[in-house]
Amino acid sequence: MVDGRRKGRTFDTEKEAVYWAAGIKTRAKEAEKSLLSLTVAAAVDRYIESKDAVLSPSTIKGYRQVKGNLMGGIALVKIGDLTQENVQRWVNGLAREKSPKTVSNAHGLLSTVLKEYRPSMALRTTLPQKVKPNIQIPSEAELRAILAAARGAKHEIPIVLAVWMGLRQSEILGLTWDCVDGDTLHIRRAIVMGENGPVEKGTKTYSGTRALHLPEYLRRLLEAAPHRGQHIVRMSGKAIYSGFSRICEKAGVPHYRFHDLRHTNASIMLASGIPDKYSMKRMGHATNNMLKTTYQHVIKEREAEYDQQIDDYFKDLLPPD
Repeated sequence: MVDGRRKGRTFDTEKEAVYWAAGIKTRAKEAEKSLLSLTVAAAVDRYIESKDAVLSPSTIKGYRQVKGNLMGGIALVKIGDLTQENVQRWVNGLAREKSPKTVSNAHGLLSTVLKEYRPSMALRTTLPQKVKPNIQIPSEAELRAILAAARGAKHEIPIVLAVWMGLRQSEILGLTWDCVDGDTLHIRRAIVMGENGPVEKGTKTYSGTRALHLPEYLRRLLEAAPHRGQHIVRMSGKAIYSGFSRICEKAGVPHYRFHDLRHTNASIMLASGIPDKYSMKRMGHATNNMLKTTYQHVIKEREAEYDQQIDDYFKDLLPPD
């Protein structure tokens, strides 16, 4: 007997062992050939289906939208026939109509799919230069007007949760009454939009699951609110956005996105000298990268104060007239 072991198997002769190994290689090549015959669109579908238990419902929805709206001319190209030139021409076409971020997201999905089904193809695509988003946040005077206009309105709780606590809209929607424990608010879950409507899931990241100090003002708001149903905020994300837009109009301030309230919270912490480590915990971030590059902005009134401090410093250095 020949001890030609292949994955725990024993063969009587070396010839049998070699034959069995050759079969494994043949089947592997056939499997690879089968994958390369997939169209880009089919490969995206297969990738999504293989990850549907671990990807966020909103991520899956986004992938489906990319496949349906952005794959364009390469959707029906077989993975095995795809070339770098195909990909670059596709990106060029997208860049004429879509934002750099949209193009980058679409290209990122294609790159991920290729790593799974054609790992030998490493993309070297030239992408459009990213444009730093011009995010505006309310000034202190505008924020005061917004909070005054929201007082007593049904949208006051989500607005205060976003700007005071720094919660994401999905986290606000996921709050249930058992998340309130005295002066502590537990962030445990979120509600996001999936392909077929709202879906409840865990928080966006591991750091997103957190316990926050609940200020007395917000605690009283929650105590006074009707305790109907399981969730604290019983409205859709669209309803929150529309309601916030009406509050801005009532307050006489420019239109802001609801998510800008979370940006405002981060910027207030920055202007107040709050350490990054605390800000990261409060906002549910594992690192300060997102905090620094995306969420922290200069509050207009504070910018004027800092400008004046700098001016005063250099005025003192000038010789007398």
